[in-house]
Amino acid sequence: APTAREKRPQDWTAAEQFAALKATHGLPDEALQAWCREHGIFPHHLTSWQTAFCAEVKEPASGVREVRTLKDKVAKLEREIVRKNGALAEAAALLILQKKFRALWADEE
Repeated sequence: APTAREKRPQDWTAAEQFAALKATHGLPDEALQAWCREHGIFPHHLTSWQTAFCAEVKEPASGVREVRTLKDKVAKLEREIVRKNGALAEAAALLILQKKFRALWADEE
């Protein structure tokens, strides 16, 4: 953890925050206050960091589900693009053949 008053609490990295949470876990109130003074933070910073870490642990489960849903949607859209590209290519080929056919009949008349 950083030394006293070198960093603002919002400048602490996730690893430093985690180390601070480990170091202060289970400390009595007076010891916690002393540790916080020594490191230049307040106890509410530790509480907010703990809340943030716990919230991040819960999100990946929903995040995985969301990623899976988005992957399925992307796959569906890619299949639709392939289908529409095929239909567009077929329509273009028919138009070209129609033009050639008309040109051929125009030459014979």
